[in-house]
Amino acid sequence: MPIIDVNPRRRAELKAERKREALAEGYNGHLSPQARRYRERSTVERVNGRLKEEFGGRHVRARGPDKVMCHLMFGILALTVEQLMRLTP
Repeated sequence: MPIIDVNPRRRAELKAERKREALAEGYNGHLSPQARRYRERSTVERVNGRLKEEFGGRHVRARGPDKVMCHLMFGILALTVEQLMRLTP
């Protein structure tokens, strides 16, 4: 399901409506389902981007599905270890 955030560039009424919605969500203390999906989606996209840029997911120089899966899983393992090391003081 594609989730695209609306950009209210020159529409003052849309800006005001979004501001009212944000205040209402803040008062209620919960997020709308669309906001929750958008947050989860952006988290997943950040992980995929880091896997491609920093951990060799963009250029896989292996042939065969098993070797490619192994290569990507080592990248995910390295990403997980790095995140765990950031968590511990």
